[in-house]
Amino acid sequence: MSTYHISDSKLDPETTAKHYDSWAGQYDEETVTRLHYTGHNVCADAVAKSLGGSDRGKVRILDVAAGTGLCGEELVQLGFTDIDAVDGSQDMLNLAERKQIYKRLICDFVGPNRLDIENDTYDAIACCGSFAPSHLKEDCLPELIRVVKPGGYIVITFREEYLHTVEDYKDKLEPTMARLQDEGLWERVSRETFPKFYEDKDGITFVYKVL
Repeated sequence: MSTYHISDSKLDPETTAKHYDSWAGQYDEETVTRLHYTGHNVCADAVAKSLGGSDRGKVRILDVAAGTGLCGEELVQLGFTDIDAVDGSQDMLNLAERKQIYKRLICDFVGPNRLDIENDTYDAIACCGSFAPSHLKEDCLPELIRVVKPGGYIVITFREEYLHTVEDYKDKLEPTMARLQDEGLWERVSRETFPKFYEDKDGITFVYKVL
């Protein structure tokens, strides 16, 4: 099961997680080696830029829909050491655990449901490649905001064309982001597109500051 099959299908969360369970062993090789995936690099760099001169050894980060830990590995390379992960696929998390980059691994779906995380826990969230068909929806955003400290950052990176081609995001994702800003929950710092998210597909990164 490849990313093409998962991303081009409309699946419920449980089915998507099962597909990732079966794909876990080949995931890193297929995405990075075959697809030349760069989203995790861009997302981690945006987290580092947002946090500026913070003591990277003391900053707490949540890697949302962390998968096998590609973004987490990049964060560690940038000097961050206090990182937790949440993902709906236990097999993906099992592979991530072997990399010894996360302090806590949480197997749960990220949506409107309340995660087993206290309010205002993290200085930043990294969410990379997780807004795609049959993946996260806009209804998860309030929960992401809840677990980030005021003044912390939420960095979301994904394939740019999904904003316009995925029914769950068209006329939904960015309007929800704007509504949450109007409600005073966060404010947008940047919205930047970049080439070669993977292969010839452009990516987009949103950075929001939690208020």
